[in-house]
Amino acid sequence: MAGKKRIHQMTIRDFEAMFPDDDACKLYLAEHRWPEFVICPRCGNPEIKPHARAFHWVCYACGAGSDGYRFSVLVDTIFENTNKPMREWFRVIHLMLTSKKGISALQVMRYMGFGSYKTAWYMCHRVRAGLANEDFRKLMGIVEVDETFVGGKARNKHWDKRGGGGRGGMGSGKTPVVGAVSRKGRVVTRVIETVSGDILKTFVRGAVSEKVSLLVTDEWVGYRGLDADYPHHVIHHTSGQYVVGAIHTNTIEGFWSIFKRGVVGTFHKVSAKYLPLYVAEFQFRYNNRENANIFGEAINGC
Repeated sequence: MAGKKRIHQMTIRDFEAMFPDDDACKLYLAEHRWPEFVICPRCGNPEIKPHARAFHWVCYACGAGSDGYRFSVLVDTIFENTNKPMREWFRVIHLMLTSKKGISALQVMRYMGFGSYKTAWYMCHRVRAGLANEDFRKLMGIVEVDETFVGGKARNKHWDKRGGGGRGGMGSGKTPVVGAVSRKGRVVTRVIETVSGDILKTFVRGAVSEKVSLLVTDEWVGYRGLDADYPHHVIHHTSGQYVVGAIHTNTIEGFWSIFKRGVVGTFHKVSAKYLPLYVAEFQFRYNNRENANIFGEAINGC
């Protein structure tokens, strides 16, 4: 049987050829923002006029007085008001997308030659915020739902942050994350406050279509009651069950494994405050793992 065809994604050589300078980056951004024609980002007016400065335009429909509203290709993007060249921004995005388990801000600083860790950290977080804007569609087919907990071991924390100790669960002081994945498809994740039934079922109803052929969870009590809306089946891990025909949660657990290996091996520590951004980054890469134009998809969100 022939092997699966490898998806060709942008290499360093491709990057250098596509983006030799800042103007090439701005042109690429403009073509992704406005595939047909440039429109005013403030009022949507398509009858705008080019400005003398490259990649700047003027809208006289919503501007004040006769001067009009001048805007650039960077307005309302993560690059707005930046003092960094666009080519450096694009390079950082490319590094983040081609690293399966992520790349730390410290490594970005070293690779790019930035004089400040804060600069690299800021740019990486801005990119993650852009990746979080990917299009959302409810999951179909066979869907697995599972929750995990992210954070250090209780014994390694200061006494007032241990949350009661333990390896996992709400008593461990770790942050819960819930996820749903369609087999051979997309994943949807969300950082949550608790793994209570109300929160978990609200997540499932928002992320999973009622037309799925099968919904699989483990035996956690928070998933009880989903049978009324979904063809819900449970895999009983506590009884030693892991695969019963098509009933298993191995796919979502595989995603958690990739994410946690990234947290432990690449970032080492992720605060609860910024955890949603890191989860969004891994979700984006997973959902576009077979997308040859993953870079363009990322630019669309930025």
